[in-house]
Amino acid sequence: MSGHSKWSSIKHKKAATDAKRGKIFTRLIKEITVAARMGGGDIEANPRLRSAVQAAKADNMPKDNIERAIKKGTGELEGVNYEEIIYEGYGPGGAAVLVESLTDNKNRTVADIRSIFGKNGGNLGENGCVAWMFDKKGYIAIERSAVDEDALMEAALEAGAEDIREDDSNYEVITEPGDFETIKEAIDKASFPYIDAEVTMLPQNTTNLTGKEAEQMVRLMEALEDCDDVQKVYTNADIPEEMV
Repeated sequence: MSGHSKWSSIKHKKAATDAKRGKIFTRLIKEITVAARMGGGDIEANPRLRSAVQAAKADNMPKDNIERAIKKGTGELEGVNYEEIIYEGYGPGGAAVLVESLTDNKNRTVADIRSIFGKNGGNLGENGCVAWMFDKKGYIAIERSAVDEDALMEAALEAGAEDIREDDSNYEVITEPGDFETIKEAIDKASFPYIDAEVTMLPQNTTNLTGKEAEQMVRLMEALEDCDDVQKVYTNADIPEEMV
């Protein structure tokens, strides 16, 4: 299983039992605000905003919260000006880690992230040290037991999917970022239930971790996810199922 899908599975299982609704909403509001600031408040004309709003609705964010976040982004309401910063580093065993953040104080954020890496067996690196190990792709994960393989392949490939992978549990539909919305619509139209759908950073290769290094890696990823300024975290670590 790829580093992305393994950690993605962990996150979704964790989110299902976590009561951190406020933290999830804060993260979503930041993304909606920045998406609206960068591409305008028209959901139909702004793919990034459309994806952010869909994610917010999936997490049952009230409509008023979504509308306020959009207006803050477009300047109709006063709001915080967030800056997008990507941090790169290494986790236990040399696994690559990519961190996307939205912050109103980059000095605070870099200090927090450096501390998290240091406390969990990793180290913050220079810009460009691991980004080359990842490709930006659309990603849709569907449980193998929930869909017929031939029907999924027909719908996804006809819509323009780049690849369909599989592991013991899931099918993974891979797309170019610009084709993601079209292919997701085809999956929706076919009524295939997916467990994850997003434009993400997929690792080109994975680093296998076991034992103490795997445990440290999970703690590092969880600590980064819990940081208020962090939006998303990616890794090429491949962690055994029993370790999570």
